[in-house]
Amino acid sequence: MGQGELEKSELDLTILIYSMIVMLVLAATIILFFIVFQRRKNKLLLDQIKQQQEFEEELAKSQQEIQEATLKHIGRELHDNVGQLLAFSTMQMNAVLKVVNEDARSKVGSASEALKESLTEVRALSKSLNSDVISNLGFENAVVNEVTRLNKSGLLEANLKVKGDKQDLTNAKDEIILFRILQEFFSNTLKYAEAENLNILLDYGSENLIIKVEDDGNGFDMAVSDQGSGLINMNKRAELINAKFNFSSQPKKGTSLTLTCPYRIN
Repeated sequence: MGQGELEKSELDLTILIYSMIVMLVLAATIILFFIVFQRRKNKLLLDQIKQQQEFEEELAKSQQEIQEATLKHIGRELHDNVGQLLAFSTMQMNAVLKVVNEDARSKVGSASEALKESLTEVRALSKSLNSDVISNLGFENAVVNEVTRLNKSGLLEANLKVKGDKQDLTNAKDEIILFRILQEFFSNTLKYAEAENLNILLDYGSENLIIKVEDDGNGFDMAVSDQGSGLINMNKRAELINAKFNFSSQPKKGTSLTLTCPYRIN
């Protein structure tokens, strides 16, 4: 091989090596660009998901605040207006009772007792609707009052069992939200379940308050039934306080709900 051919061969080899290096650098640049692009894309998607979650959480909080304000207003109206009217009517009935003849006295007396019972029920209902009263009572006492009110209705028998050493959730808003979840469950049981018994367990653990509620009503097939607004509301409220929400129902086997709520501050 001549000198010229050798130099040409070395030049071709050099060009080939440079070409390979350029291709490798180009390929590495493309791969690096793709990795950076993919990371930015993933970060953007995560940020969008986070923003959507924050938006939904703020929306749920706003809805909760609006609902609480509405319920508080209704509770005050029941106590201040309807309650006062019933109290006045009871006083009037008692006055009439003193002057009517013997034949009418029993009927007037029955009407007076019905008014007293109505007044008691209205006052109990106003307490269960007003979040300020619930905060003052505390979660457990509010549940006790609600169970008493359910039993007075005569529509079913409600039983409350408390296990463990009582601990406050420390966050009044959490207590109100938990109470509203239970109210929603109780309301659905009364409206749809045709249950005879409703059992409530408050289990104070070392780190969580576990609440179990179950009825012996009709139940339903969750696989084929659409989630109603009541179930959605309960689930959303549980998310607001980081509580685990476990709802189950079967036809002819009743419905149950388990809430696991961590103790927390603020």
